[in-house]
Order: sequence, then structure tokens, then C-alpha cells
Amino acid sequence: MIYLDYHATTPCDPRVVEAMLPWLTERFANPHSDSHAAGRQAGEAMAQAIDSIAATIHAPASSLLVTSGATESINLAMRGVLTHPRNRRNHMVVCSTEHPAVLDVAADLQRSGVDVTHVGVHPQGDGDNPLAGTIDLDVLANAITPDTALVNVMLVNNETGVIQPIAEVARIAHAHDALVHCDITQAIGRIPINVSELGIDLVSASAHKFYGPKGIGFLVAGGGERRVRVRPQIVGGGQQQGLRSGTMNPAAIIAMETAIRLAAAAAEPQSEESTRIAGLRDHFWQILNGSIEGLRLNGPPLSEGVWRVPGNLNLHLREIEGETWMAATPGVAFSSGSACSSVNPSASHVLRAMGLSESQARRSVRFGMGRFTTIQEIETAGDELIAAWKRFQLS
Repeated sequence: MIYLDYHATTPCDPRVVEAMLPWLTERFANPHSDSHAAGRQAGEAMAQAIDSIAATIHAPASSLLVTSGATESINLAMRGVLTHPRNRRNHMVVCSTEHPAVLDVAADLQRSGVDVTHVGVHPQGDGDNPLAGTIDLDVLANAITPDTALVNVMLVNNETGVIQPIAEVARIAHAHDALVHCDITQAIGRIPINVSELGIDLVSASAHKFYGPKGIGFLVAGGGERRVRVRPQIVGGGQQQGLRSGTMNPAAIIAMETAIRLAAAAAEPQSEESTRIAGLRDHFWQILNGSIEGLRLNGPPLSEGVWRVPGNLNLHLREIEGETWMAATPGVAFSSGSACSSVNPSASHVLRAMGLSESQARRSVRFGMGRFTTIQEIETAGDELIAAWKRFQLS
């Protein structure tokens, strides 16, 4: 299997596994058992890892909560802010291309009486629009009201790889005293991240998207200029200042720290990994585009300096649906959208929000290249995909 679905999940880096294993077998004590040395050792190692994770994204360690992943973090951020007893605002803004984990929470809060406004993005258009898929800042500014408590915009889109102008989003939101929640999961390891400079108030992420294990993530809630209050969603034990109870997992936290530290180094624009992955993506596009008639790129162009992360390629075909192409190439792992919405048969809401028709969205696929992708895999996958497309032309 040639794996080209790095936006859905990533394999654990062997260095991450190596860092994690001792805390599963040899140093396995409960980190909250401070009555003995083994527990204190686990607790201290875990605390150091949390400090390092926070420092890597330039956030205060005192505001970082460990969770089971981005979905839990998103729930805690959105529900936590809107349902906190001291919150007096009842309006929330959500970008229309957010991950289902955000959109579904917003819909559920809306059913509970919260006023939700969805803000659109710049359309695909007929040509290479460098802003395609980025949030319309003018519409955002008009959508925020004195009753807005929270604005939700992810840093990097999980389908198109589009990088959102979060610093500008934060500036607009803060002018109205609204908080900003940002899912940075797809950004870690792909672009440099400085939470403080971006002005984000709540930050959510999952380790399995940046070569860490599944089932572990974090939420940064506050620590900047604005006071952030969140109502706990999981109680029973009082861990993490009572904001997220439950026995913590030193092995997974240490693994996440190793993963994010490695990812941060790889995300630098001129790093060997970033340059190599961008080159693989561009080469793959040239292979496919050179042989498949009518192939179109979804999202901003691939040229340097525009709003797309390295390694992402989202495109649509002229004649066949993405699901059909996937079924015809079982030796290549890629997708037609978010892994978390694969149970939903509807066309990609991200592409529809960018102005693609339902037919165009259904004829679209997403490829994701990563740390362990090779040039040989890219070329073999290209051959298989082109051969499958040609078979459909002959049938």
C-alpha cells in the first residue's frame, strides 16, 4: 500500500515510539501518586513534557490542558466558553469550511439556543485564485456583534491545505472583545506556529496528525491578554485544575512532546523535510496533470508564498467521481475528504463552500504527502492512478 493520506493520520515516528515505550513498561506509575518515588518520577517527566509542548508553540504551560485529542479539545473550547456561568454572550461565529468536529458542536449548541453565524470563504473561481478557500475577512467583520463570545477558524484546512489568516481574524475578533478558538492540528509540522504572535485565545490539536500516537491531544485555554473561562466537560478527580479530570497518560504525553518538537523543526520553511515534501507534491501534480485531461486544482495554486501547506494536493477530475477512482486503485491510499466525515455520503462541504458544484466536489480527491513518502512511491502511485483513469476512458 502506498500511503498518500497524511491529512487523515500519520504513522508514529520511530523516535516517538522509542520515547514512549519506557513509560508503558518500566516507568508506568500513576503520575498523580506523589506518595512514592515512582509516581513522582512519572509526574515530573509528564510536567516537563507539558512545559516543552507549550514552549514549542509559544503558549503558557499553565494554560495547556491534555485531552484525548482535538475533538475533545474543540468540545471543551466551544462548549466551555459558551456555557460558562459567567459568560453573558450568546453568539458564535464559525468559518464555513471548518472540520466536522467544529461544525457539529456549533450545530448542537445552536439547538440549545446559541446564535451561530457561518462565514464563507473566497471562491475557487475559474483561475488560480491565491485566496481560494481563505475566510472572507470583510464578511467576518460584519458578522461579529457585541453579543459574540467566540470566533472559530482553523489554521490549516484538513482537505485543501489552505492556510487561514489567523492573525487578522484575531485582530478583528478582539476589536469586539470576542475570543478566538483555532484548531491547529493540520498546521503542526507543516508551518511554523507561534500562538502568542497569532493572538489565539484557545488552541486545539491532536498528536496523531503530526507523527504522534492516537488518543492524545491538548487544548490551550487562555494565558494571553484576554481572560478565558471554560466550563469543564469531564469532571471527577480534579486533575488539571479541575478543568479536565481523569488520570493522565505520561507515556502518550511524552510521545506527543517528542512528536511536536520534531514537527516544529520540520515545519521551518527552508527545512530539508518541508522542502522535500513540497517537491514531492509538485512532482506528483506534474505527473498526473501531464497525462490526465481536464484535471483541475482545488484551492490556491502551488506556487511558493501562497496560502497552501506543503504536501497537500486537492484536485477534481472532469469525468469520474473520486470514490470510483479510489476503488479502482486499491494499492494507493488517498481520500475524497475528511476522514471524520467519511460516514456522510454528501459531497465535501469544504469544496461546496468554495463554489464548486456538487458534481465537481464528488469528482474531487485529496492527496497528502508526509515525512515517510518517497519519490518512488509518488511515481508508482502516479502510474497506477493514470492507468486507472485510462481504463475508464476506454470503458
